[in-house]
Amino acid sequence: MANYLKIAVAIDFSEQSLKALDRASQLAKEHNAILQLVNVIDTKSFGAVSAYDLKYAQELKKENILKMEKLEKEALQTGVKEVESIVETGSPKGILTQLPQVDLIVCGATGLNRMEKMMLGSVAEKVVRHALCDVLIVR
Repeated sequence: MANYLKIAVAIDFSEQSLKALDRASQLAKEHNAILQLVNVIDTKSFGAVSAYDLKYAQELKKENILKMEKLEKEALQTGVKEVESIVETGSPKGILTQLPQVDLIVCGATGLNRMEKMMLGSVAEKVVRHALCDVLIVR
């Protein structure tokens, strides 16, 4: 069995990502691992006006940082020894597959995108195909 030292979990605040967080927290406790919560604001899905996009992304990032701090506290209360969080802007697929020093990535089968609910989500699929570490998909 692998010894995971750092476990990352993709968080988009969907029901699936919160299930993934629960599973990642369990694994972090079992392996005495660092739990890293990763939220990526997908700036490619924004409109075409760049000034609006930048301001919207900054506001959304502030909101998401507060949400992530709450999730950090909740994870610590479950017994996880160390929790850190990252809020980035850009491509979720690219950022999640390039996380440094991560031994396991946990993500939900689908995210917030309605089309993705018909199949394995495009972000989850990309992570499975391109991550340099183990990946666990939670349903």
